[in-house]
Amino acid sequence: MLKPLGDRIVLRVKKEEEKSVGGIVLATSAQEKPSTAEVVAVGEGARSHHGQVIAPAVAVGDVVVFEKFAGTEIKDGSDELLIVREGDILAIVD
Repeated sequence: MLKPLGDRIVLRVKKEEEKSVGGIVLATSAQEKPSTAEVVAVGEGARSHHGQVIAPAVAVGDVVVFEKFAGTEIKDGSDELLIVREGDILAIVD
Protein backbone atom coordinates (compact mmCIF):
# COMPACT_ATOMS: atom_id res chain seq x y z
CA MET A 1 0.00 0.00 0.00
CA LEU A 2 1.07 3.56 -0.56
CA LYS A 3 1.96 5.93 2.27
CA PRO A 4 1.50 9.54 1.14
CA LEU A 5 3.87 12.26 2.32
CA GLY A 6 3.02 15.68 3.71
CA ASP A 7 -0.47 16.91 2.90
CA ARG A 8 -1.10 14.37 0.16
CA ILE A 9 -4.02 11.95 0.23
CA VAL A 10 -4.56 8.70 -1.70
CA LEU A 11 -8.07 8.24 -3.11
CA ARG A 12 -9.86 5.28 -4.69
CA VAL A 13 -12.05 6.88 -7.33
CA LYS A 14 -15.62 5.55 -7.46
CA LYS A 15 -16.67 4.19 -10.81
CA GLU A 16 -19.53 6.16 -12.33
CA GLU A 17 -22.53 4.51 -13.99
CA GLU A 18 -21.88 3.89 -17.69
CA LYS A 19 -25.49 4.56 -18.72
CA SER A 20 -27.40 7.80 -19.09
CA VAL A 21 -30.68 8.45 -17.29
CA GLY A 22 -32.59 7.12 -20.32
CA GLY A 23 -30.61 3.86 -20.28
CA ILE A 24 -28.31 4.67 -23.20
CA VAL A 25 -24.82 3.19 -22.83
CA LEU A 26 -22.21 5.95 -23.05
CA ALA A 27 -18.83 5.62 -24.75
CA THR A 28 -15.84 5.99 -22.44
CA SER A 29 -14.82 9.27 -24.09
CA ALA A 30 -18.33 10.72 -23.57
CA GLN A 31 -18.39 10.06 -19.83
CA GLU A 32 -17.54 12.78 -17.35
CA LYS A 33 -14.56 12.17 -15.13
CA PRO A 34 -15.78 11.08 -11.66
CA SER A 35 -15.30 13.54 -8.83
CA THR A 36 -16.09 11.42 -5.75
CA ALA A 37 -13.71 8.98 -4.10
CA GLU A 38 -12.96 7.06 -0.92
CA VAL A 39 -9.92 8.07 1.13
CA VAL A 40 -7.49 5.12 1.25
CA ALA A 41 -4.46 6.71 2.93
CA VAL A 42 -3.61 10.08 4.48
CA GLY A 43 -0.24 11.79 4.93
CA GLU A 44 0.84 13.28 8.24
CA GLY A 45 -0.31 16.75 7.19
CA ALA A 46 1.11 20.06 6.04
CA ARG A 47 3.70 22.00 8.00
CA SER A 48 3.22 25.57 9.19
CA HIS A 49 5.90 28.23 8.82
CA HIS A 50 6.96 27.41 12.38
CA GLY A 51 7.41 23.69 11.60
CA GLN A 52 4.29 22.48 13.37
CA VAL A 53 2.31 19.68 11.68
CA ILE A 54 -1.26 20.62 10.75
CA ALA A 55 -3.36 17.44 10.78
CA PRO A 56 -5.49 16.75 7.70
CA ALA A 57 -9.25 17.27 7.91
CA VAL A 58 -10.03 13.91 6.24
CA ALA A 59 -9.52 10.36 7.51
CA VAL A 60 -9.25 6.92 5.94
CA GLY A 61 -12.72 5.72 4.92
CA ASP A 62 -14.19 9.18 4.27
CA VAL A 63 -15.98 9.72 0.95
CA VAL A 64 -14.90 13.03 -0.56
CA VAL A 65 -15.57 15.29 -3.53
CA PHE A 66 -12.44 16.54 -5.28
CA GLU A 67 -11.60 18.89 -8.15
CA LYS A 68 -12.11 17.26 -11.55
CA PHE A 69 -8.57 17.49 -12.92
CA ALA A 70 -6.65 17.26 -9.64
CA GLY A 71 -3.93 14.86 -8.68
CA THR A 72 -1.83 12.13 -10.21
CA GLU A 73 -3.39 8.84 -11.33
CA ILE A 74 -1.50 5.64 -10.52
CA LYS A 75 -2.15 1.90 -10.60
CA ASP A 76 -1.48 -0.33 -7.59
CA GLY A 77 -2.16 -3.85 -8.80
CA SER A 78 -5.72 -3.80 -10.13
CA ASP A 79 -6.64 -0.65 -8.16
CA GLU A 80 -6.72 2.72 -9.89
CA LEU A 81 -5.74 5.34 -7.32
CA LEU A 82 -5.39 9.10 -7.31
CA ILE A 83 -2.91 11.08 -5.21
CA VAL A 84 -4.11 14.63 -4.45
CA ARG A 85 -3.16 17.44 -2.12
CA GLU A 86 -5.55 18.19 0.73
CA GLY A 87 -6.39 21.54 -0.89
CA ASP A 88 -7.81 19.71 -3.94
CA ILE A 89 -10.52 18.12 -1.79
CA LEU A 90 -13.67 20.23 -1.80
CA ALA A 91 -15.98 18.43 0.65
CA ILE A 92 -16.61 15.32 2.74
CA VAL A 93 -19.81 13.44 1.83
CA ASP A 94 -21.94 12.48 4.85
